[in-house]
Amino acid sequence: MKLIFSYFLNLFFIFLLFTNESIAHSLVNNNSGFGNGFSHPILGLDHFLVMLGVGVWGAQMQGRRMWSLPVTFPIIMSLGAIISLSNIFVLFHVEYIIVISVIILGLFIFLKWLPNEMIAIILISLFAIYHGYSHGSEIPKAIDPLNFIIGFVISTGLIHILGILLGYTLDKFYNGLISRIIGMIISLFGIILFIIMIF
Repeated sequence: MKLIFSYFLNLFFIFLLFTNESIAHSLVNNNSGFGNGFSHPILGLDHFLVMLGVGVWGAQMQGRRMWSLPVTFPIIMSLGAIISLSNIFVLFHVEYIIVISVIILGLFIFLKWLPNEMIAIILISLFAIYHGYSHGSEIPKAIDPLNFIIGFVISTGLIHILGILLGYTLDKFYNGLISRIIGMIISLFGIILFIIMIF
């Protein structure tokens, strides 16, 4: 656990070193800078649930996977944002796939599926590419693109930490039943969001 918190704390301070006073300006004025980037994953229910779920699923698996999944997600998500910005290639049905990723990840948690690390990382990376691509489509609209990116990466890391804490703590009760119920709730929300999108 100390390694996880140390990683995200260091990540946070590294981002702060590469930013300037425009972060505070963006946050206070709620323009499309750090404030919007930071709030984007939190206010988007589909994004929030997947990022929370990554932390919970990692905590279920314990060991190295508890931190390798949450570390992988923001890195690959940033790659997805770059793909969106550069138009290297186009991903289709992005919002549908994001919602499907909510359902699938919730099922992984509910079933307490514990694959090996490489399979888990590949699956998380697939989810992260689409989430990053979606975030990337918002960046051209941002007044301050760099701080927008920094905001959503830091926010993602914090949501992962919340998921790890929830998963690590709740997995100790009733043989992990509570964390599995969280997975079921995440999937149900994903199904509701999918139905709303269709109709």
